[in-house]
Amino acid sequence: MTLDDRQALERPRLSQDAPRRRLTAATRRRQLIDVALETFATYGFNETTMEDIASAAGVTKPLLYQHFDSKRALYLELIDDVAARLIDTLAAAALEGARTRQQVEAVFEAYFRFTIDNQSAVRMLFDAPHDEELARGLRTIEDSIAEFLAPMFDADIAEDHRRTLAAAVVGMTEGVTRDWLRTRTERRAADVDPLEEAQVLAERLAGFASGGFRSLNKVPGGAGSSG
Repeated sequence: MTLDDRQALERPRLSQDAPRRRLTAATRRRQLIDVALETFATYGFNETTMEDIASAAGVTKPLLYQHFDSKRALYLELIDDVAARLIDTLAAAALEGARTRQQVEAVFEAYFRFTIDNQSAVRMLFDAPHDEELARGLRTIEDSIAEFLAPMFDADIAEDHRRTLAAAVVGMTEGVTRDWLRTRTERRAADVDPLEEAQVLAERLAGFASGGFRSLNKVPGGAGSSG
């Protein structure tokens, strides 16, 4: 049996006996986006077909095309949807802390909790194809997080350097997240509470990042330097 044959057997198919419900256009579109997310996260953009998504959603392919002109159009709307939800979550978290260190920690914890609750969405963003347009969701998230993290760090340095270093912190956070997703099975076997782990990771990452920025104030000639 070929790989394609095995994948075909594994993918969900439309049940002929499944009862059909008439949904509003908005509800149906939301359902298709949710199903597409799981399908793309499982098989990747290149291996997923519109037929796969229609079958998993329990609809016909023509109906799917009524909502989305193409697989690319569906994927782009999906990553924009995930990016907007994550950015809104982090922006709300940033308002919780009374001090900058608390704000940074709150943002990191919200990020990790979002990852826990939306693993398929985060995995899809990280596994986006090497395509400038299709990778924009992750890039939008990276830029947005760096923009509102930068003012939270205590360092007397030029704003462009602050923004660049905030982007470095975002990259570090992504690395931690990728490792978390890769090793989640081992942690489940060890009975590790993911919410507690998210809090611990947030505290340590916030301390690491904040301490690093504060140390720049001690660098001779570094304060306020723009290069």
